[in-house]
Formats: sequence, structure tokens, C-alpha cells
Amino acid sequence: MPDTVLFVCLHNAGRSKMAEAFFNQLARERGLPTRALSAGTQPAETVNPAVVAVMREVGLDLTGERPRLLTHALVAQADRVITMGCSVDAQACPALLLKNVEDWGLPDPHGQPITVVRQIRDEIRRRVALLLDEIAARAG
Repeated sequence: MPDTVLFVCLHNAGRSKMAEAFFNQLARERGLPTRALSAGTQPAETVNPAVVAVMREVGLDLTGERPRLLTHALVAQADRVITMGCSVDAQACPALLLKNVEDWGLPDPHGQPITVVRQIRDEIRRRVALLLDEIAARAG
């Protein structure tokens, strides 16, 4: 059965959306039978426009994406849950209460200048690539 990774952040409007998009693109490019989903503990109405813009710069279109609420069903289908910065504010992100959660401790792009949003994007891509390296090594 392929791995399913669930990326979680507070609003599912930035970090987790970027991670999901990068993971699914890079997994396809590598021919890995794995997928990512994303959700938020308090989903926003829309994806952060700055995030949409910086992802478009690297060929990924998030304009049709909508933030999704974290549910028990999403957690149940995930082999791995990665939060994107919940260690910074555990009160606002109860996803840390889930078992076997890894937190990447990334800053929230909300309200940040576009240069900072790009840095967050690039760090997410780097971490996703390393995660896929790990999954590929286990598979093969």
C-alpha cells in the first residue's frame, strides 16, 4: 500500500498546501506510488494569495485549492502526519495531540513579505524532497 502523508497547519492556507503540492509533484516525477493530503485545524476561507503567487513561480497552480478541515478520517488514512509549525503555538494547533506527529517548525507565511514567502516555499520543497528520498529508500 502506498504511503499517504498528511501535512497539517493551522489554516491550511500556506505551508501545508505548498507541502502537499510539492510532495505530489515530486512523487509523480520519481514514479513513487505515494501521495499527500493537507488540512488545517482552523481552515481559512482561501489559500494565501502570496502562497499562490510564489507557487505559480515554480509551475504549481494552487488557485483552485481550498483549505480543508482536519478530520479523524484524514488522520486515519495517513501513514505519516507532519505539522508545519505547530511547535511554535501548540494552543492554536491541537494537531500536536495526535500520536506520531512530526513538526517541521516552519514560520507562517501569512503577512510576510514575498521574499520571506519564497524562502519558506524553498525550505518546504527541500524538506519534501528529503522525505521522498526516505520513502524511496524504504521502498526499494
